[in-house]
Amino acid sequence: MSPDAVALDAFDRVQTLLDMGGAAMWAIAALSVATLALILWKIWMLMAFGAWSGGRHTAAALAHWAAGRDSEALAEIAPRNSLRARLTRAAMQAALNPSLSRAAAEAETGRVARALLADAGRGLRGLELAATIGPLLGLLGTITGMIAAFQALQLAGAHADPATLAGGIWEALLTTAAGMAVAIPAQVALTAFESVVDRLRHDMEDSATQVFLRGPKGRG
Repeated sequence: MSPDAVALDAFDRVQTLLDMGGAAMWAIAALSVATLALILWKIWMLMAFGAWSGGRHTAAALAHWAAGRDSEALAEIAPRNSLRARLTRAAMQAALNPSLSRAAAEAETGRVARALLADAGRGLRGLELAATIGPLLGLLGTITGMIAAFQALQLAGAHADPATLAGGIWEALLTTAAGMAVAIPAQVALTAFESVVDRLRHDMEDSATQVFLRGPKGRG
C-alpha cells in the first residue's frame, strides 16, 4: 500500500471516529489542536525568554557588579534578552539612578519583575482551561450518546438487541476517552510550565537581591 493510500485510510478512520462521537467529539478535536498549538507556542516563548539558558551572562554581570565594576556589569548584560538579564539590568539601572531612593529603586524593580513574570505566564490559563473542559466535553458526549442509545433500546421494545445497545455505549464512551486524552497532556504541560515560571521568579528575585545588597547605591 502506497504512503498516500495509508494516509488516506488513516484520515478516513479518524473521520469515522469523529462522526461516531458527534458534536462533542468534533469539539474535543478542535480543543486538541488548539492545545497542541498552545503548548508549542509556550515552549518557543520560554526559549525566547531564556528559561533554559542557565543565566551564565547574568551571573557574570552580577560578579562585575559585586566588584564595583558597574560599566562592565551593564555592558555584559546589555545585549541579553532573557528575563533574568532584563530584570537584572533594570535593577542595576534603578540602583544607579540618582533621582531614586533605595526604596523607590526596589519598587521600580518590583514593577518590572511583575511585568516580566506576567509575560512568562501568558498562555497558562489556556492550558488550565483545556485541562478542565476536555473531560467535561467528553462527559457531555458520553451522556448524550447514552441517551441516544437508551432511546433506541426503548423504541426497539421487546425486539431489542443487546449488541446494538453495547455498540451505542461503546461509541458514547469514545468522547470520554478523547476528552481525557486532551486533558492529561494539557495538565502535564501546565505543571511543567508553572515550574519553569516559578524557577524564573526565584532566579529573578535572587538577582535583584544581589544588586541591592551590594551596599550604598551607585558604589562598589
